[in-house]
Amino acid sequence: MTTEKKNGALVSIIAMMFLFAMISFVTNMAAPFGTIWDDHYSWAGMMGNMMNFAAYLFMGIPAGILITKIGYKKTALVALALGFVGMAVQYLSSTMSATEFSTYIIYLVGAFICGFCVCILNTVVNPMLNLLGGGGNRGNQLIQTGGSLNSLAATLTPMLVGMLIGETTEKTTMESVQPLLIIAMAIFLVSFAIIYFTKLQEPELEAQNVADGVKGAMSYRHLVLGIIAIFFYVGIEVGIPSQLLFYLTEPVAEGGVLGSAPIAGTIAGIYWLLMLVGRFSSSLISGKVSPRSQLICTSALAILLLLAAIFMPEDVKMTLKGAEVPVKVLFIILCGICTSVMWGVIFNLATEGLGKFTAAASGLFMTMVVGGGVMPLIQSFLADAVGDIQSYWLVIAMLGYLLFYALVGSKPAKQAE
Repeated sequence: MTTEKKNGALVSIIAMMFLFAMISFVTNMAAPFGTIWDDHYSWAGMMGNMMNFAAYLFMGIPAGILITKIGYKKTALVALALGFVGMAVQYLSSTMSATEFSTYIIYLVGAFICGFCVCILNTVVNPMLNLLGGGGNRGNQLIQTGGSLNSLAATLTPMLVGMLIGETTEKTTMESVQPLLIIAMAIFLVSFAIIYFTKLQEPELEAQNVADGVKGAMSYRHLVLGIIAIFFYVGIEVGIPSQLLFYLTEPVAEGGVLGSAPIAGTIAGIYWLLMLVGRFSSSLISGKVSPRSQLICTSALAILLLLAAIFMPEDVKMTLKGAEVPVKVLFIILCGICTSVMWGVIFNLATEGLGKFTAAASGLFMTMVVGGGVMPLIQSFLADAVGDIQSYWLVIAMLGYLLFYALVGSKPAKQAE
């Protein structure tokens, strides 16, 4: 590779990692914002998150088509423009009466548009890093490195939102997070300018019929099973800290643990901080340790941690961030180390050996990220019926599938012709 190509690849990698952080910044606003709406409508807490991820179902395949039609860079610019619009719509909802149901609908529309943004960015970033790294262990290593920045943004976002919200009451409205929404719009504008003026080295794309691309990608069994795995994984990643946030913010007068959004946001932020630690560690070892081995170890460990959290007595407590909480909270938070590597390794395993079908596969892959909206919503309904902690049995079941995928389903193979 010439020096010019090496420099071009380096610039492209840095740009993709920056966009990785943007994805998390947008996504992780939904759950903290949900604590505001939860006090106005008891069923509304996870709906913003649901709308954010529901967009993947509609945009996953079109995002893959966009890449093949206009390339990775222009597709990223489309995503950033949509992100600005989505934040602007949410800002509009923050200027309206919180008692009007129409205000909540406008907020959900904004969350849905932001979902289009992060779906497209994910469709761009993951295959770009994997292809720039040449696939295999090196491709996974780049994804995990980008994931470290993703986790850093994820750590800071709920903490920042929690500080702005303060104590949640029926009088708390979106107006309290207006500064963050303004900052977000400014970041999208700056990001658009940076990517626009950056010369990216893009992988060569082979023009292909959309139907042929999807059919070709779906002929690989390990991709099909990987698509199911990512549906469950995103539900796991989002559901673990989101349900913990609701568990911690439930008013003490109603039997809750803390009833404080700032402290709960800080504690939930530790989960994302541990994801940062896990992804950074994975980026150091992924050149030598295979994605399959990483997925086997982390899914098995996460199951053990959640079993410990479920069976640990509620009255066994510890001090965390200056607050007294059940020790089971620590076991739930520690799952962040496990979930940290799963996105990158599942994507790497699912797209291994797909060649020209990678862009189509990435679109299919992103479509199933809708699991991040569906499964936490189901977990939330389950929590209403059996309790916040008992709802984690659903997460354990999903982790069981990931363990199966790591052991059996991820072995590259085409479907029988």
